[in-house]
Amino acid sequence: MRRFPELDIKEFKIFAKLDSPHKVQDFLDKLPINFDDVCRSPLMTLRQGTAHCMEGAMLAAAAFWCNGESPLLLDLRTAPGDEDHVVTLFRRGKYWGAVSKTNHSVLRYRDPVYRDIRELVMSFFNEYFLNDGQKTLRAYSRPFDLLRYGDDWLTTGKDMSYMEKDLDRSPHIRLIPNGSARVLRPAHPLEIKASNFTEWRSKIKRRSV
Repeated sequence: MRRFPELDIKEFKIFAKLDSPHKVQDFLDKLPINFDDVCRSPLMTLRQGTAHCMEGAMLAAAAFWCNGESPLLLDLRTAPGDEDHVVTLFRRGKYWGAVSKTNHSVLRYRDPVYRDIRELVMSFFNEYFLNDGQKTLRAYSRPFDLLRYGDDWLTTGKDMSYMEKDLDRSPHIRLIPNGSARVLRPAHPLEIKASNFTEWRSKIKRRSV
């Protein structure tokens, strides 16, 4: 496990146990969804005990980095009217997988069986749709390394929404050709019904992915 001063903080001791993607995902799954309009650092997320997709992605990245892996995020960009989703990348041998914090029955964990990032992203394509069945996934970011921020992102008490904006402004790769959106078949009503199952409920409507 990588050593750095912040690991002396008691909340970060949990990272020693989160030494595999399965364990990281299981830990995130136990956290209730954060419905607030803030983005907290991994330390503040642990203290708050809730997480939305971006906070979950950063927390997973922190756990991976502390265990010797790169802290890489991936942004899934949608068409207007839907919300982007953020996952944490990991690699096993030549193959990519992803850890994901979501409140719904879809857009979840991906096993490391994908040969490249695009192949992994395409595994989300048919799951990403609105309640009218419109499929909305349109682009994905290049792997976004959190080490560009030094180590302040791990512990700061400030709102880190600027990182979401930086990720959104980072280079993205178009997923489908121009014109293809017009011929996409809508999701089946049964798929729509299944996708609306949620783990956590709140009167506040925010961050539904």
